[in-house]
Amino acid sequence: MLDLKTFKSALEQLEEERKIPKEKILDAIEQAMAAAYKKDYGKKGQIIRSKFDLETGKATFFQVKIVVDETIARVGEGKADGEEYSVKNENDERVRFNEEHHIMLEDAKKIKRGVELNDEITFPLEPKEDYGRIAAQTAKQVIIQKIREAERTSIIDEYGTKEGEIVSGVVQKIERGNVYIDFNRATGILPAEEQIPGEYLERGQRIRTYLYQVEDTPRGINLRLSRTHPKFVEKLFAVEAPEIASGIVEIKAIAREAGARSKIAVYSNDEHIDPVGSCVGQKGTRVNTITGELGGEKIDIIPWSENPKQFVSNSLSPAKVISIEIDEREHKATVEVADGQLSLAIGKSGQNVRLAAKLTGWRIDIKGDGVSEENKK
Repeated sequence: MLDLKTFKSALEQLEEERKIPKEKILDAIEQAMAAAYKKDYGKKGQIIRSKFDLETGKATFFQVKIVVDETIARVGEGKADGEEYSVKNENDERVRFNEEHHIMLEDAKKIKRGVELNDEITFPLEPKEDYGRIAAQTAKQVIIQKIREAERTSIIDEYGTKEGEIVSGVVQKIERGNVYIDFNRATGILPAEEQIPGEYLERGQRIRTYLYQVEDTPRGINLRLSRTHPKFVEKLFAVEAPEIASGIVEIKAIAREAGARSKIAVYSNDEHIDPVGSCVGQKGTRVNTITGELGGEKIDIIPWSENPKQFVSNSLSPAKVISIEIDEREHKATVEVADGQLSLAIGKSGQNVRLAAKLTGWRIDIKGDGVSEENKK
């Protein structure tokens, strides 16, 4: 016998902890009971439904018949009148008439006033005394399946809206370089290639990651996470800088080598607001917070410009550019800097110019001015 008090408590727990609406679980139970009933006692073509009373714990069963159009043509030859007919279904297609599945319109009108084509007519079914262990087991399996499906839908609904956003979770385990992050109702995977180089993560640690994809697979919901994605930097700035979150300041482009250095180009839609200052914050508090989150990754914040010369020149910061020539046809920028600024413009292992080229989309060649520091003096 069903313990209604325990059952109701379980429903409330599933709704609260797994965010599965009570109505979906009850619907799963009713579908399971109907499927089990039909398996044991139903006939071919029958539509069986059930109604579960949460107050009494009893289930009632009924058969559904679809109201179809008048006879179109008799199917087969040599059939007695009324045995088999072709009728129109709800899609206006001709199908074989099945008295367990269909009811003719004129007959339906005798049962229910005002009935129309494609309406449903229900007929109560008698409860079976031996509807016991086998049916209950069948119902149990279907209920488990339906609850899993409902939970899967619930997770997709929740995390699908968070795709492209920062999510916070706890490191659950680390296997073969992959880090599994627990989000209570779901688990995300942070692959080795999406982790910041040199960053050490340990079990139980709370971290923030960028959710770049929600996958619905036969094995479950996969939350694809990253801490190296350029968008992760953009979303972190949106958290720290209200001007970016509101859209007053825009991040126009990002070039990133995770764990080492990033360059971001910013633009203000309000001439009274400094885009670079908004990102840096008072005494560097905003950018320092993000640098700390990224394990010390350096961040160059430069003003974006629609003028290619100005934009390329800005992108090579902290180096100062003497002159620049733009070749539109080859999409190439030739930049001249002082000999003393050459190494700064190129950067360690070419990192500064590489990131500048990635940020602007221009191929950049850098040359010195050929003037030594001594001659300048």
